[in-house]
Amino acid sequence: MCRWLAYQGKAMYLDQLIYEPEYSLVHQSLEARKSPSRVNGDGFGLGWYTPERDTPGQFHEVSPAWSDENLRSLTHHITSHRFMAHVRASTGTQVSRSNCHPFIHQRWMFLHNGQIGEYERLRWGLDRLLPEYLYVQRKGTTDSELIFLLMLSYGLEDTPLMAIQETIHHIEHLRHTKGVEEPFKASMCLSDGDSLWVVRYSSDDKPPTVFLSYQEQGMIVASEPLNSDNSWVLLPKQSIHHLKCGEQTLTPLSCTPTMC
Repeated sequence: MCRWLAYQGKAMYLDQLIYEPEYSLVHQSLEARKSPSRVNGDGFGLGWYTPERDTPGQFHEVSPAWSDENLRSLTHHITSHRFMAHVRASTGTQVSRSNCHPFIHQRWMFLHNGQIGEYERLRWGLDRLLPEYLYVQRKGTTDSELIFLLMLSYGLEDTPLMAIQETIHHIEHLRHTKGVEEPFKASMCLSDGDSLWVVRYSSDDKPPTVFLSYQEQGMIVASEPLNSDNSWVLLPKQSIHHLKCGEQTLTPLSCTPTMC
C-alpha cells in the first residue's frame, strides 16, 4: 500500500517534511514501517496551495521518489502553508503520471492509500454512477481517482461530509450486491485549500493507519509517524476528521450490510 502525508499551518519548505525527518516520506518510499508494502517505488506526487493562486500546483513522476533529483530540488525551493505528498505502491494498475496522487479538480485535492476489494468486478458498476461531465475528465485507471470523482458527483464542493459518506455507502452497497468479500480499505485526505478532511475506513474494521501530530508550525497527518517523538496520535478507525485552524471535528463512519 502507498504512503502519504498532508500538512497545514505556517508556510514551510516542502523538503522539511518530505526529506528531513528521521522517517521522512522519501525514507518510507524505501522502507515503510507500517505497511504491507515496504517499498513504494511506483511513482510519486506533490500538490500544494499558495495564497496567490486559487488552484493548487502539482508535480507527478513515475520514477521512485528516492532517486528523483527534480523532486529534491523542487521541495527545497517550494514553500506552502498547505500541501500533500504521496509515494505509490501500485495495486495492479499501470505505473503512469496519470495514476499518481494527489488528484486535483479545480481547488480540490485528494489522495488515497488502500484499495477497493476485487475492483475489476466492481469497476463497471461504479463507473456508471459517474455523470458524463466527470466521467470524461478521468485521466487514469485507478480506483483512487474514481473514488475522488464519485465524491465530486455526490456534492463534495458544497457538502464534503455528506459526499464522503455517500461515496463509501455506494461502494459498499455494490460490494454487497456483487458478493465481494475482499474489503474496501481507505485512508484518504482531501482539501479545498482551506482545511483538510481525513478518512480512516475499512469494510473489515481494519483500516490503514493514519497518524496526526501537532507541531510548532502546524499539523501533520501521515500514514505513519515521521519521527520517534510522542506527539503522534493514531486516528480512530471508521472516522472522518475535519481539520481547520487547529480545530478538529470527528464524525464516526459505519457501513454494515444492512445500511448498505
